[in-house]
Amino acid sequence: MKIITAAEMRELDRVTSERFGVPSLTLMENAGTVVADFALAAHPDAKSFGVICGKGNNGGDGFVAARKLHKSGKDVQVLLLGDPKELKGDAAENFRRLAEKSKSSPCRKGRAKGATSSSPSSHPSKVAKGGAPSDFLPHASGAEEDQGTASLDIYERLGSSGSKAVFECDVLIDAILGTGFRPPVSGVYATAITKMNAAAAPVIAVDIPSGADADVFGEQTGAVARADAIVTFTAPRPAHVFGNLTSGPTVIAPIGSPKEAIQSSLKLSLITAKDIAQLFAPRPRNSNKGMYGHVLVIGGSLGKAGAAAMAGFSALRAGAGLVTVATPKSVLATVAGFHPELMTESLEETGDGTISVHALERLEQLAAKKTVLAIGPGISRNKESAEVVQKMVMESEIPIVLDADGLNAFEGNAKAFDRRGREGGAEVAKKGENARADGESNGTQTLVLTPHPGEMSRLIGLSTAAIQRDRVNVARNFAQEHGLILVLKGDRTIVAGPDGEAWVNPTGNPGMATGGTGDILTGIVAGLLVQFPKRAFEAVIAAVYLHGLAGDVAVESMGEQALVAMDLVTAMPEAMRRLREQSREELVTMGA
Repeated sequence: MKIITAAEMRELDRVTSERFGVPSLTLMENAGTVVADFALAAHPDAKSFGVICGKGNNGGDGFVAARKLHKSGKDVQVLLLGDPKELKGDAAENFRRLAEKSKSSPCRKGRAKGATSSSPSSHPSKVAKGGAPSDFLPHASGAEEDQGTASLDIYERLGSSGSKAVFECDVLIDAILGTGFRPPVSGVYATAITKMNAAAAPVIAVDIPSGADADVFGEQTGAVARADAIVTFTAPRPAHVFGNLTSGPTVIAPIGSPKEAIQSSLKLSLITAKDIAQLFAPRPRNSNKGMYGHVLVIGGSLGKAGAAAMAGFSALRAGAGLVTVATPKSVLATVAGFHPELMTESLEETGDGTISVHALERLEQLAAKKTVLAIGPGISRNKESAEVVQKMVMESEIPIVLDADGLNAFEGNAKAFDRRGREGGAEVAKKGENARADGESNGTQTLVLTPHPGEMSRLIGLSTAAIQRDRVNVARNFAQEHGLILVLKGDRTIVAGPDGEAWVNPTGNPGMATGGTGDILTGIVAGLLVQFPKRAFEAVIAAVYLHGLAGDVAVESMGEQALVAMDLVTAMPEAMRRLREQSREELVTMGA
C-alpha cells in the first residue's frame, strides 16, 4: 500500500471525481459512514457521541458521521467551530442534511434546545490496543438503523449555552482539521483541542488528529489532539505511519478511489497482508521437503549457542524444508538438543569456542549443497570467525541473510558488499515493484542485511541518533549504493531494495525488545527466502511482517514484560492464520 503526501491525497480526490466519475459528495458520504461504523463497533455500549467539527471537508466527514450515528439510535451532540454560512461545497451540503435532522439546529427556526444528558463517569473503555474491533466493516448496515427517540443537537460556538455537553459525551469524534492542515493551530481550534484533550472520553480522529502535520515523518510539534483511534481513508500519509499519533489502532479504509489512481512521489509503501498473501497460500498435495529448500545457519559460539539454534528453528517454522546449523563443536550438543527437527554440523573452533578459519573448507562443502545461508547469529566478534564470515559472504553463490556479529565482521567496510550486492541487487531490481508480486528473478546472488541501528552505525560510521532521525533515507541510500536488500530494524522496520523502493512494517510491539528476537527474524527471512529465492524482496517484506505479527499475537497472552524470543516462534502458526485472514479484509489496520 503506497504512502502518499497530503497534496497527493488532495490530487487523488480530484482525479477520482473528475477522471473516474465518483462524485466528491459520495467520497465524503463514504468517509463519514466508515467513521460512524468504526465508532459503533469500537464502542457498542456508548449512548452518546460528541462530534467536534471544523469548517472544511474534515468537518464535512464529521457531519456525515454524526448523521449516521444518529440514525443508528445514538444521542449525538455536534459542535461546529464556526458560522454555518462559512461552510462550502460538500461540507455545507452535509451540514444542511444534518441540520434537517436536528431538534436544535439554528437552521430550523425556534428549535434550539439544550444538550441531552449523558454520564461523563460512564465512558466505555478505549479501543483495545493493537487493532480495530473484529466485527467492524466499512459501509455496514449498523449506522443505518432507525434513530427512534435519539436526540441530535447542534451548537455553533465553543462556549455557547449547552456546548459543554459535547465534551461530556461517552465518545468524542475529532473532525476539526484534516490532513491538509499545516501547523500551528490557533484560536478556537486550539481551544477545542485543549478541551478535547482534557475530556475523559476516548477520542476517534477523522483522517488525522487535529493539529498534526500529515507529512511529518517523526514527532509532531505544537498542539495536537490526542487520539485513541484514527480512521483515515484510501492510503496512509507519513504521519500515520511514523508519528505515534494514537494509543490505539489506525484504520485505513477505502472510500471509492481506484487503486490505479493512487500516485506517490515518496517511493515508500506500507507492508500489508494483501501484498504478501501469495507466499502463504496452500501447498500442492504432492509436496515434499526438497521442494522447500535447505537453509544452512552458520553461527553460535560458547555462551551464544541459543542464537544459532533459534534462527534455525525459526527457519523451519517459516516453512523451510530442511535446516542445518553449523556451529563450533563445543556447543554442538546444545544446538542439537534444542529441537529434534534441526540437523547439525560440527565445526573446528578457536580456543574461545568460536568458529575457526580451519572450518572454512567444510563450510564451503556444506554451502555447495544448500539453498540459502543465514550467517551471524551468535557467531561472536572473534577475528577468525569474522574472517570466516567475510569469505563466505564474498565467495558463496547462493542467497545470504547476514545478521548480528556477521554484520560486525564488515564494520567500517561496507564497500566489501558492492561486488556481491550489485550482482544480486540487479536481479532483485530489474523488473521493478511489479516483479515482486508477479515476476521472478534469478535470486542466486541475493544479499539481505538485517541490522539494528547500532549495527548499522558500525557499518556506515554514522551515529545511531543520526540514523534514527532519517531511517528511511539511510536504509534506501545504503541498499541502492551497495545493490542489496536492507532490513533496518526498529519501531516501523524499514525494508529497502536496490531499486530505491522502501517498505515500512506496521506490525510489532515494545515487548519484542528482548534478546533473541533478531535471531528469530533472521530465521524467518531465511525460511521464506529459501522457499521463494526468485521472489527475494517479497520474501523479505513478508518475513518482516510475519515476525512482527507473531510478536503481536504473543503479547496478547504473555504481555510486554514477560515476552521472550521463542514466544514468537510459538505464535507463528496463529500469525500465519491471521495474515491469511487479513489479506481477505477490505480494511488495513495498524496497531499502536
